[in-house]
Amino acid sequence: MAQPDPKSVVARFNREVIQDGNRDAFEMLMAPGFVNWSAPDETLRGAEAMWKTFDSVLRPALADLQVRIHEQLCDGDKVVTRKTITGRHVGALGGVAATGKDVAIDVIDIVRVRNGQYAEHWGVNTLAALVARLRQS
Repeated sequence: MAQPDPKSVVARFNREVIQDGNRDAFEMLMAPGFVNWSAPDETLRGAEAMWKTFDSVLRPALADLQVRIHEQLCDGDKVVTRKTITGRHVGALGGVAATGKDVAIDVIDIVRVRNGQYAEHWGVNTLAALVARLRQS
């Protein structure tokens, strides 16, 4: 059986998991033993911690959450994605109460896709800079 295109797997994850909050899609797209190498410490490197970032941090804080993929590059089983996550700040984010402002988080991530699932993740984003700006407003 042919494996799905790695870029389409990552695009699906961004649309169905991050943007739509679909837990079933998350379960289907995460490989056993998934590792998020960008997590601040090893206790947060598993799939469940990644889900909580979306479900308990971003989704409650950002109404009308959207993910816009600007570009994707694929090299073997690794997909590099440059994207922007946008929404309206309606809940606490990084200790900052809702401001009602439209916000954007720029992200570049690398995902290793194996058998149509996320096996590993590395990434950088501007969430900390966004929170700092919100604190100043």
